[in-house]
Amino acid sequence: MSKPTLSSSLNPEKAAFVAARTVAAQRALAELSDRYSPVPLDEAEVIVALGGDGFLLHALHRFLPRRLPVFGMNLGTVGFLMNEYRAEGLDDCLRQAVAMTLTPLRMRAETAEGEIVIALAINEVSLLRESRQAASLRIKVDGVVRLDPLACDGALVATPAGSTAYNLSAHGPILPMDAGVLALTPVSPFRPRRWRGALLPRAACIEFEVLEPYKRPVSAVADFHEVRDVRRVTVQEAVDSPITLLFDPEHHLEERILREQFLA
Repeated sequence: MSKPTLSSSLNPEKAAFVAARTVAAQRALAELSDRYSPVPLDEAEVIVALGGDGFLLHALHRFLPRRLPVFGMNLGTVGFLMNEYRAEGLDDCLRQAVAMTLTPLRMRAETAEGEIVIALAINEVSLLRESRQAASLRIKVDGVVRLDPLACDGALVATPAGSTAYNLSAHGPILPMDAGVLALTPVSPFRPRRWRGALLPRAACIEFEVLEPYKRPVSAVADFHEVRDVRRVTVQEAVDSPITLLFDPEHHLEERILREQFLA
């Protein structure tokens, strides 16, 4: 993760717009398209994404291969990763925006049938039980067994950017953007009862081995990419796939995460 930096090199005249299919997002797309002159996606140097946090995640994944910076404008519910929607002064907003570089996680999942699936996650990689029976997991960190077994509904590895999402709902810690750690958090742990997770160095390699994968099937999810019936999952930072998010200077992500820790 990087400190916020000014994105003054952005050219607002090279902005393309993408929008969720909701009525509000489509109405905003029409309004902005009338006010400005968006370029086709294949000519874009910056993306303006209109929708909620879920749509923004899809946009970030979609444009990751081109490494285009993305400026989200909230037309959803929470909008934690978004900026306030306003049609006036979009050019100035893009010129004055601060950029934050996020490092996603790379999930390598091996299914019970031997298939290998690789996917990236901006928020978290999670393992979840598929049946009424609790999952049974063996957890290794950098090749060393740290927990054997963990009986639970699941477990997840969250980035700082994703630490206020599912991770927080599972009672995991909120991570400052520059903390240099990942959160390993259990979901409804049954045994050991008092284990509440761990903070791991961002360079760590976390491996989950699913014990009894046929009796206690488990799925693995990288953001919204789900792999069913896994038997082994490894998670590491994808340092070769940086993502750039743009924010209004007064509401950048680092400040939002810090503020989240003081909500009553």
